[in-house]
Amino acid sequence: MTKKLQCISPVDGTVYAERPALADDAARAIVARARAAQRAWAARPLQERIDLVLEGVARIGAENDEIVTELAWQMGRPVRYGGEWGGFNERATHMASIAAAALRDIEVEDSARFRRTIRREPRGLVLVVAPWNYPYMTAINTVLPALIAGNAVVLKHATQTLLVGERLANAFHAAGVPEEVFQNLFLAHDTTLALISERAFDFVNFTGSVKGGRAIEQAAAGTFTSLGLEFGGKDPGYVMEDADLAAAVSTLMDGAMYNSGQCCCGIERIYVHAANYDAFVDGAVEFAEAYRLGSPLDEETTLGPMAHRRFADEARAQVAEAVQAGATAHVRILSEDDGGAYLSPQVLTDVDHSMRIMRDETFAPVVGIMKVESDDEALGLMNDSDFGLTASLWTTDAERAEALGRRVETGTVFMNRADYLDPALCWTGCKLTGKGGGLSEIGYHNLTRPKSFHLKKASG
Repeated sequence: MTKKLQCISPVDGTVYAERPALADDAARAIVARARAAQRAWAARPLQERIDLVLEGVARIGAENDEIVTELAWQMGRPVRYGGEWGGFNERATHMASIAAAALRDIEVEDSARFRRTIRREPRGLVLVVAPWNYPYMTAINTVLPALIAGNAVVLKHATQTLLVGERLANAFHAAGVPEEVFQNLFLAHDTTLALISERAFDFVNFTGSVKGGRAIEQAAAGTFTSLGLEFGGKDPGYVMEDADLAAAVSTLMDGAMYNSGQCCCGIERIYVHAANYDAFVDGAVEFAEAYRLGSPLDEETTLGPMAHRRFADEARAQVAEAVQAGATAHVRILSEDDGGAYLSPQVLTDVDHSMRIMRDETFAPVVGIMKVESDDEALGLMNDSDFGLTASLWTTDAERAEALGRRVETGTVFMNRADYLDPALCWTGCKLTGKGGGLSEIGYHNLTRPKSFHLKKASG
């Protein structure tokens, strides 16, 4: 019997989209066609590949109005926020603009006797396993540079955002990217893992849970397949005594609450210097209480449902455990909070690192706030985590922030901003957040392999 992949809409709990999962043999056949098509794609001029891929990006932009509503149904983001086109386009255009420089040969010597160079060769066939929380932006991070670099790409998107991969593939095919070169496949987890274990791919990029990442690493064990892995986060903010308090409140709380807190680099814990603590907490509570929870299809809604009830249940459990252990919850439960996918925002104080709310990924519109007395105390708390994706430092002193940032165990250090992915910088993490790096020139380097040429010229 064919397995069905279903997107259960958080809006009303109905089946919004359904697709049959490919059987193992059918998936193998499609993957083989992708591999066979890759060499001809890589042989095309770089600028031709860039132009075709950017035309695909433009076609997604032309569909944005439809996409915004589709995303609301699939994962609950309110339509008022306009989807992901801005970030999607920013990342795509930047990566296209740096492709020639990132992929250029490294010339070591070109003399009468020798020509020595290092070239960037495409890896071959790239699997992108994309998440539901920012389904277009996270996918394009790898899909676009992989294609531009001359790889063929297979995209397996999260079941929660079942239609995203289909839209991307259709847009890129309409733009002229060959169908065999960029394939969107509807795959069950066991089929995906079986393909990885068979070394069907030359590179796998996965964004998702630690549990999912472990399964991929185990499937790839012994195949020597290169992996790029981004898992969870428990990203901290630190507000120093000289911070712009109003800006810190609005930016950190937006980073904690936007997209119903379902952001890899969302702010999940905040440490505030004692001089600013009371005022910051007051501002944070006021910020959270201003949200309007409701249907993401309503233009007045500012906080939509969680993508799935089980995500909201996990957040409720973490909050309840913290309160039972002595934490104070400051935001009342909203009438629209149905005990299911619709979850009230929450600000917690009197928390500590013995509580899961300050250690486990919450991935919800919930944040814990602690008072600190010094940079060293804040540093110890920021580093007391299994995760390391971003950290947000708030001060008017850039030298202080940079010095402290060098000591924070994280992938990106922000000063006076948060929850942003700069495509010119490497997107990376440490500890249980994962390994590898996307975007920037480093993203191209990870999607290619170096190949050395040592050519001794004939002597006269």
